[in-house]
Amino acid sequence: MAKNVNKLILHPSRLEGKIKVGGAKNSALRLLAASLLTSSPVIIKNYPSTLLDVDIHVEMLEVLGKHCKLINENEIEITELRFPSSHLIWNKRSIRNTLLILGALVARTGQGKVPLPGGCQLGDRKYDLHIMILKSLGAKVWQEDNYLCAEISGNKKLQGSDIYLPIRSTGATENSIICACLAEGQTRIWGPHIRPEIHDLINFLRSMGAKIEVRGQESIIVEGVEQLGGTTHEVIPDNIEALTWLIGSAVTNGDVEIVDFPFEHLEVPLIHLRESGVRFYRSENHLIVRGSKCYPIDISTGPYPGINSDMQPLFAVLGAMAQGESRIIDLRFPGRYAYAQELAKMGMIYQVKNNLLLIEGGKNLQGNEVKALDLRAGAALMIASLIANSPTTITNAWQIFRGYDQLEKKLTQLGVNWQSD
Repeated sequence: MAKNVNKLILHPSRLEGKIKVGGAKNSALRLLAASLLTSSPVIIKNYPSTLLDVDIHVEMLEVLGKHCKLINENEIEITELRFPSSHLIWNKRSIRNTLLILGALVARTGQGKVPLPGGCQLGDRKYDLHIMILKSLGAKVWQEDNYLCAEISGNKKLQGSDIYLPIRSTGATENSIICACLAEGQTRIWGPHIRPEIHDLINFLRSMGAKIEVRGQESIIVEGVEQLGGTTHEVIPDNIEALTWLIGSAVTNGDVEIVDFPFEHLEVPLIHLRESGVRFYRSENHLIVRGSKCYPIDISTGPYPGINSDMQPLFAVLGAMAQGESRIIDLRFPGRYAYAQELAKMGMIYQVKNNLLLIEGGKNLQGNEVKALDLRAGAALMIASLIANSPTTITNAWQIFRGYDQLEKKLTQLGVNWQSD
């Protein structure tokens, strides 16, 4: 069961020790939604069971008619008690993954009703692409109070079609694939965002019997099938978590061994980190960070394999430690720099000019009370707290627990002095 933490108090600490990267949050959530496409048992390994968002997702599945049983802390079995309800009536905190639940319900049952999405509020983050996807496949879509609804008119199944994505959206790519698996005929998704979590979802669905062909960033072709079967699948390691511990070790001049490090998913960020003075070594699937320095950074976010928007708050902490000016521009979610106001409470000097975040690094950070505005902002504050000169209290800390499995255990393993409330 995930833990709902209001405050996390962190003392200055040097990261030192060995930890294993957990299963990717952004993959596990998609696999949970896709499990609605089958009546057969599904087992998910390397499952990040303590994440708040996956905990909420499991509750949603159970409301819809699934039975979710933890085999151990990193493995879950999902079986079906009854044909899934098309309506997810929900009065708790919502998550953005409800959009994928809607796609899976419409594909499987012909209709769906889900709460409007929650998740991190990152600029103008709409769901119009998801509506477009369902309409392209023949569904009628409308909003009803705080719910998003869809149904197939006349036909019993979604109809395969060409889907043209105007931007390389991860969520829209995932929903297109999920909807297309049980649609009649062929669906071709043009301009998809091909990234590790997408490949993990595709491998999961293929193991259930889906027919999916990936043609790079050009398109994905899905041949609809009558039904999908069960499977056992292992979630890929979480690349954002891996990057968090890497940067945390770098800024604290730590000595950390990170097990199951997803090197192939972080090639571009690793180049930037090495150029910024971070010293790391590879040993099979382990990464060792040792004796790093911090030089100014100059990065922009972009589609995979570039630097993901979720990563830039962590790079900002690296920039705060470096002597000189660092520059960050977020091209996916312009203006995603609200976390900088919280880091400024700890002494970071910054300004924003024309969507460019300028950080004057090399200043000592002081402990203070700050607020985790979203998951990745909270992670950046967590790392910054380790290099402050006094304890830092992070309020709204539950945001961090949305995305870091076994967080308190891993902080202890790395020698961090912490308390939670």
